[in-house]
Amino acid sequence: MMSKEIVLGTRGSKLALYQTNLVLNKLKELFPDNTFKLKKIVTKGDKFLTEPLESSIEKGFFVKEIQESLIKGEIDIAVHSLKDLPVDTNPHLFHAAILKRGDHRDSFLSSNNIPFDKLKPNSVIATSSNRRKAQILRLNPSLNVISIRGNIDTRIHKMDNNYCDGLVLAAAGLQRLNMLERVSNFFDDNQMLNAPSQGAIAVETRNEGEIKEMVSQLNHEKTRVCVSQERLFLKTLKGGCTSPIGAYCKIENNKLIIKGTVLSLNGNEAITKILELEYNSNKNIGVDLAHKILNNGGDDILAGTR
Repeated sequence: MMSKEIVLGTRGSKLALYQTNLVLNKLKELFPDNTFKLKKIVTKGDKFLTEPLESSIEKGFFVKEIQESLIKGEIDIAVHSLKDLPVDTNPHLFHAAILKRGDHRDSFLSSNNIPFDKLKPNSVIATSSNRRKAQILRLNPSLNVISIRGNIDTRIHKMDNNYCDGLVLAAAGLQRLNMLERVSNFFDDNQMLNAPSQGAIAVETRNEGEIKEMVSQLNHEKTRVCVSQERLFLKTLKGGCTSPIGAYCKIENNKLIIKGTVLSLNGNEAITKILELEYNSNKNIGVDLAHKILNNGGDDILAGTR
């Protein structure tokens, strides 16, 4: 095996560093003869904090600079939250591993630990996501949903300083940062469906060579199968990140079960469907689910969100 220093590129947020160190330590265990080091890269998404978060993800603002460093050979491995990666993949790069998924759910945090269903009318809830906003308003149209940017710490700090009464954040990030004690409640899949591939970490390499082979040993195949279908669902809908689209795929009793939803921006309209298939079938259930939703009025809803 190669013995040169292997460089992992990452954003500088606490969560990104946690995720990259997780990968680095797994690789150290498997390949003790190699030296691994971490390189922080500032992305557009970290610099332009006024840009709406969802269009930033759509343009790859949180990953583009890291991917460019990887293509140029300045780093050897890139670690991302998979939901930050645009669904159109770069031909020079490869998702060599998808780690076992963390908690896929969304969680609710509030300044005085009030659960979501006990909120007073007109309470101010902050989120960076149209998907979350639409589902919050669908659950409780009396709430006032506002926008928020910044990493997890920044958002919680803003809430504690009266920017808002509550926040919706991905459970996996709070779990990884050991901050679950802040959670007032978790949303189940009938209340709020997660973003496609939420909770999964992607490890990207160049599309050839020894490092790709090394990293592929970290892959969790069942997670890869599920998140791939969620991303295919998103891609087929052509909704991009700004449309309120949620999807969750799981394996149960050797069946692949996917649930998807498309909502209007105000949450008034929604179409939610579920499909299941034998696990080892080689059909793309995510594509089928997207067509089912589009043919049942999803097309009209999405047209209104673009």
